[in-house]
Amino acid sequence: MPHSSVLLSKNNHIARITLNRPSNGNVINLQLGQELEDVCQQVNQDENIYVVTITGAGNNFCVGSQLEKALQARRKRSTSEVSSQFCKISSAIASIEKPVIAAINGDAFGQGLELALACDIRIATTKAHFGFPDVAQGIIPMDGGTQRLARIIGRGKALELILLSQTISAEEALKIGLVSKVVARETLSTEVEEMAKAMTTKAPIALRYIKEAVSKGLDQTLEQGLRLEADLYFLLHTTSDRTEGIRSFQQKRTPEFKGK
Repeated sequence: MPHSSVLLSKNNHIARITLNRPSNGNVINLQLGQELEDVCQQVNQDENIYVVTITGAGNNFCVGSQLEKALQARRKRSTSEVSSQFCKISSAIASIEKPVIAAINGDAFGQGLELALACDIRIATTKAHFGFPDVAQGIIPMDGGTQRLARIIGRGKALELILLSQTISAEEALKIGLVSKVVARETLSTEVEEMAKAMTTKAPIALRYIKEAVSKGLDQTLEQGLRLEADLYFLLHTTSDRTEGIRSFQQKRTPEFKGK
């Protein structure tokens, strides 16, 4: 099914997702949410994709959602049914098994910031701003913001940012660890592309296992996390890519990984 609110292109083992509602800052509505879920499923099912990037069309990454508007126009659907559809959109990104890089080309507010938090690495332009305006509107983040933000920047700073409805600059986001790099707008796509291409030269199964070990390990005890890491390590020894890695090292050549 063709999409209009979310665009997907694939080339050289990289999937590029673009939120495509530039006229209103890529604000999330039901259509965008449904299309994004569909695109994420496609990416997970495509073994030829090793790395994923996500960005916004125009001058913003994503400045929020139209949940309130959707609730007013819900017709026969219940409030809880409409709300539940919005509350799981970031989970679609988090469920992608491959590494996901967010190219934050502009402001990321509310649910837009929650989408960015669901990615594995965030690179932002110097002009980007971040924040959760929710509490000033009498609500709270509802798509993972209270949980993922604290895990990324720490409990204290996350509470400060959310409770005060603070808007912070890209430089401040870098300082607190919300993003890993800040670059000029004109070089953002190049920086992200180079990072993605560097990952595609690595064994794709190993990339997925690294993401699984880190992501799942955060919700386990240290002992459980170490066991998971060891299990995944030993599983890699059963793959053709591991054999190729050894052979290429012995033959002093660049490995040709197949994701098998």
